[in-house]
Order: sequence, then structure tokens, then C-alpha cells
Amino acid sequence: MAATNEKRKIRYAIVGLGWFAQEAALPAFAPAENSEVVALVSDDPTKREELSKQYGIQRTYSYEEYEDCLTSGEVDAVYIALPNHLHCEYTVRAANQAIHVLCEKPMAVTEQECEAMIKAANDNGVKLMIAYRLHLEPANLEAVEILRSQQIGEPRIFNSVFTQQVEEGNIRLRDVTGGGTLYDIGIYCINAVRYLFQDEPTEVFAVAASKEEQRFSEVEEMATATLRFPNERLATFTCSFGGAKVSTYQVVGTKGDLRVESAYTWHGDLKHYLTIDGETQERTFPAHDQLAAEFTYFSDCILQDKDPEPSGTEGLNDVQIIQALYRSIGTGQPVRIKNIDRDTRPTLDQAIEHPATEEKPELINAAPPSGKS
Repeated sequence: MAATNEKRKIRYAIVGLGWFAQEAALPAFAPAENSEVVALVSDDPTKREELSKQYGIQRTYSYEEYEDCLTSGEVDAVYIALPNHLHCEYTVRAANQAIHVLCEKPMAVTEQECEAMIKAANDNGVKLMIAYRLHLEPANLEAVEILRSQQIGEPRIFNSVFTQQVEEGNIRLRDVTGGGTLYDIGIYCINAVRYLFQDEPTEVFAVAASKEEQRFSEVEEMATATLRFPNERLATFTCSFGGAKVSTYQVVGTKGDLRVESAYTWHGDLKHYLTIDGETQERTFPAHDQLAAEFTYFSDCILQDKDPEPSGTEGLNDVQIIQALYRSIGTGQPVRIKNIDRDTRPTLDQAIEHPATEEKPELINAAPPSGKS
């Protein structure tokens, strides 16, 4: 890092103050030494007032005042934690004011929106990163290394289950805001197999199912997908808003398999179960602050003028796959797909660890998807 940047902090505005922004993102700035929150953007005056006091943040803005935030001269980057259907608009507006953007996944709801976000960032010379925190997480990156080094032989099969209960009324259950299991949690399974196989799928097929409950009137309760990869490899996953909490994947190779438990969690321990020739080794990866790692990494990219690995193209490819899966659900047929080839994939070199904090902040007018803290 250049000497002039050693003590400089990237100044962030947090845009959207829902559950994840409050419970995971805001507390993560304390350990992220090259990053600080200087502004909050929300239409909820209670959130603005109470959170600004709690974290000592001087500037707060409503959504109508977003442009004032961007042009204030006080902000270098925005972290966008808005509902999915607003990601494109708020990213493009930030980029047009030469503000760097870290945007939560899914990147957007359509391919066209993703492409508009990429174009705005490129046209204005700003960094655009999609918040794939697992691209910096040691257990998942170690899994990438195990597969790359052929410890389980040739990886042939990926299988994953990611399920949780989502309470009626939660935004994830609304179609108009870009809700649905594939956008919200299926994206983790899709992204994982892409970084584990180091490749892009060529064909996808999916089915959906729902119990007759009011909460599933707009989006599916669950979906199961199959993805075909080059070299005749197959991946399957099931994601659900109506099941108990499960977060796991398994990769089966020609000589062994690797199972990762709590694979997609943002807090708590992750575990590897690596079986080779019938012998199983268990390894625990202790909890750490994944959001602090994310802010540290993105700020470093800005300070050192490096392109973030979880780029707009990474986000675009996942959205293309999700849209193809929904087309398959609608038609009952497999859908051919051509993603943009990725030159860069996550590797163990970019793992970042910050100590985990066990304290949970008090939520202001927000609740986790299950409704239970």
C-alpha cells in the first residue's frame, strides 16, 4: 500500500438499514481499519436517528436525499443493502457521481440491470464489487484449494441444501421486490459450485413446489435445480423458505468427497469433512467477521486501484443463471445458457480474517427473516 494511503480510510454511506445492514454490516466497520461509516441512508427516521447515535454517525439522509449524500464530498463509497429491485438504480446513481459501489447480492433482478450497472461503473471509472463475502472466507476458499489440488480426484458431483423458515410479511416473500428462494438463497449454491468447479454451467433445469400457505402466494416455497457443467459434471441443489435451517454442500470426486457444514453462514463456525479412500478428516474453521473482511477488501481495492475479484460480471453470471432457472420452472424444460467466461476466480490468497464479535446489536424496526433473533 502506498505510504500516502496508509492511514486513509474509505468513507462509506450505508444505503438501506434492514436486518442484515444492522446486525452484520454496521458492527463490522469497527474491525475494518481502512473503512468507516460516515452516512446512513434510509426512509425510516427512527432508524436514522437511533443508529446515527449508536454509531456516532453525523450525516443521515432519506432516499429522496440520496443525491445530496452522493454529492456531499464526504463519501467515497456506498454499501447498498436495499431490496433487490432497487440495486440497479442506486448503483447507477452512485457511479454517475463517481462514487464506488459495494452492492449486496443478487446484483439485480435482470441481466439488463446488471449490464447497466457494469456500464455505469466503467463509464465513470469507479470500482463495482458484488458482496460475495464467501470469496474471502477461509473454509470456502480452502474447499476451492482442495478441489484444485485434486485431493478428491476429479470433482464430478456437487450437491447442496440451503433452507430456512421465512416469516410471512418478510420482503423475501414479495415478487415485486425481487424476492424468491433462488434470488435470496439459491444464489449461494449457484455461486459456490461455480467457484468450486471453476467453470460456468451450460444448461439448467429446475422445478418448484409450494404448500398452500398465504406466505407463499407470490414466490415459491422451494426450488430444486440441476446444472450441467462442461466435462459432463452435474450440480444439484434445493433451497427453501419453508424448511428448518440447513446450510451444507458436498462435492464428490473420483477418489473422495468434501462436505462443508454451515457452508453459507455469515457467522459461527464452518466445518470440513474430507473423506479420501474411506478415511475422514474433520476440520473446524472458527467464526470470524466476514463483513469486516468484505469492507477491508473493497477499501483496499479502492486505495490500491485494484479490480475487485467478485466483479459485476460475477454478479451478472449468477443472475443469468437464476433467470434461466425460472424460465425452466415456467416451461418445464431444460434451458441452455452461455455465461461470460471468468478470467478470475476466488483463491485462498484472498482470505481475510477478522475476529468475530459475539454481541448482537439491538435491532431498530427490523427483524431477521425467521422473525426470531
